[in-house]
Amino acid sequence: MRADRLVSLVLLLRRHGQLSAATLARELEVSTRTVLRDIEALSAAGVPVYAERGRHGGFALLPGFQTELTGLNHDEALALLVAGSRRGAQVFGLGSSLASAMLKVVDALPESYRQTAAGAAERLLIDPEIDLLSRRAVEEELPDAVVAEVRRAVFAGHRLRIHYAAKDQAAEWRTVDPIGLVTVREQGYLLARKAGEDRTYRLSRILAAEELDEPAQRPDRVDLDRAWQERSTRFRTGGDQVAVVLRVHPARREELVGTALAVLAEESDDDWLRMEVTFQDARHAEWALWQLSTSAEALEPQWLRAALRERATAIAARYSQ
Repeated sequence: MRADRLVSLVLLLRRHGQLSAATLARELEVSTRTVLRDIEALSAAGVPVYAERGRHGGFALLPGFQTELTGLNHDEALALLVAGSRRGAQVFGLGSSLASAMLKVVDALPESYRQTAAGAAERLLIDPEIDLLSRRAVEEELPDAVVAEVRRAVFAGHRLRIHYAAKDQAAEWRTVDPIGLVTVREQGYLLARKAGEDRTYRLSRILAAEELDEPAQRPDRVDLDRAWQERSTRFRTGGDQVAVVLRVHPARREELVGTALAVLAEESDDDWLRMEVTFQDARHAEWALWQLSTSAEALEPQWLRAALRERATAIAARYSQ
């Protein structure tokens, strides 16, 4: 629709300043002739667009020009309101800012969208605090001052000094080059480099943080999704991993896959599935198989079968009387 395209054109100029007709056409996926007609339409509507002539010319808005978000359609407004209901922003210390932004979005909506979008958002629940078994999501305690300092260093591209307590280790100060922030299942992580090596830090284990004046040694651009996938792969393939051959009932397959690090092989075995999977260590393997109860059977290694048998025998003895 042309109205949506006109709003997109204004937002592009507000974000980037001066842009050529060719660049605007490429961003909007239209012809340069269409862009010129849209510019004329905006000028006729009172939007202060002016043209700079010459080799490096283009179109720009007069400084200080402001516009309301009246170009949002119903589904776009609903998407923003639903996004505002998620708790991810809390992990990065942006909860209050997100709430304030949502109020501004609602206030800027046309009256015809305001009530219907808000009402529809009330009928969608994203990531509730408990699941159907009343298991409450684990919430990390993240001091606002610490998270804010980390966030500032990430956005400013400055080095960061953190007082970090790794698992089962005493806290120590480290100077890192922050790359980005990631949230996974309500847990926040700082992706960084230390002495040229990739590092991942849990935000909840950062006890104090200090943004430094030095520029961070990091690429100008980053693909956080790819970086996270690479680090996740390294995590799954490192440490004292354990390979387990087992039989599992198909109804519990997804639960097993969600717990294991990787699936190495899988085939049908009568009414069951025969699988080879890896776990982080022996304790992880024993715990995962125990959760599946009689819906799974460990076939190899033998020490795992023995460990599960000993655990079952101890439980049976406890309830024998």
